[in-house]
Amino acid sequence: MPRILLCSSEPILARGLESVLRHVDGFDLLPSCATVAGLEKQLAMDRPDVLLLDLSPEVTFTVLSDLKQAAPETHIVLWVTVISTELAFQAMGLGVRGVLRKQLPAELQVKCLQKVRGGELWFEKALTDSFLSARRVVLTNREGQLVSLLAQGLKNKEIAELLMVSEGTIKVYLSRLFEKAGVKDRFELALFGLRNLTTGQQPEAAPGESRTRRSVRGLRSLLMGRRPDPEPEMRPRLDPRRMPVI
Repeated sequence: MPRILLCSSEPILARGLESVLRHVDGFDLLPSCATVAGLEKQLAMDRPDVLLLDLSPEVTFTVLSDLKQAAPETHIVLWVTVISTELAFQAMGLGVRGVLRKQLPAELQVKCLQKVRGGELWFEKALTDSFLSARRVVLTNREGQLVSLLAQGLKNKEIAELLMVSEGTIKVYLSRLFEKAGVKDRFELALFGLRNLTTGQQPEAAPGESRTRRSVRGLRSLLMGRRPDPEPEMRPRLDPRRMPVI
């Protein structure tokens, strides 16, 4: 019998859905929780088949990553009022199996949980259409690494140190990437990276790297194809006087 766990900070909505699910044959509704604090422990102990998780400010990508590690067999469905395409994309890349809107009728709420429990995905057509229509750009492995690091909030100097090239080389590559990705500045390029990059395009974690930075890697969703990097390494032999300022 499928075991369902609901975690929501909205008690009235949660009780309403609980009353519906208790009357569904074949569902074993576990005691719900109101916050994500302690949820990792509850998942490890109860091992629900499906976790319906209210998308509150407490639910960060680090939290989602930790929950998946605590209970890898549990299918996570985000329970939302609204969600952006980028956020849904990143969540799916992290292993979230569905996005369920709270405004949907009760029968669709139940149908979502049944479908996800059966191994299917639940994403609205509007979201999947947005996924498919997103702009596709082919990056080299090295370019993908650079954009990934930029999307993590690293500065040019930090990126240069990690990739073992000069800061001026990073500036030149970023200038080329602005044109290639069709973006205007670092912020737009970072958003492009969050939406499009796959984990394989990032350097391995350093021994002392923080858990948060490692967990960010799981958020990169595959949207673009990749080809072998034609350049084994970035070449720092560039005249810094001719480099664009970024």
